[in-house]
Amino acid sequence: MRSKKNQKTVYIAALGLLCLGLGYLVLSGIQQSNMYFLNVSEALAKTPQEVQKARVFGTIAPDGLPDASGDDEAVLRLADKENPQQTLRVKYSGVLPDNLKPGTEVIVEGSMGDSGNVFSAHTLLTQCPSKYESES
Repeated sequence: MRSKKNQKTVYIAALGLLCLGLGYLVLSGIQQSNMYFLNVSEALAKTPQEVQKARVFGTIAPDGLPDASGDDEAVLRLADKENPQQTLRVKYSGVLPDNLKPGTEVIVEGSMGDSGNVFSAHTLLTQCPSKYESES
């Protein structure tokens, strides 16, 4: 009889450790993927420390595109969709999408610089091209 009780205790302890391990993995995964989704005015209202990992949504300002210089680094200006007077400078390293033009809705991922006036983006996403194609 004692061996069956010992086996039950071992199984219960193993199950408890398994549940604790899975819980830890889930919580650490949630914390690492936790990213704020902000519009331009919300990003400007926060301190740079609060915007260390964020996605910012806005539209390209009328004069917000850089000249075509061929560099892999560009500084764009995003305007808030509801309040276009509020703009955010975005420094992006990478190739700019072909469909990027003033008024295009974009999402940038990255962090706010220490000065709080430039957002450093490592990812730039535009609206799906199907939105711009005519229906057949």
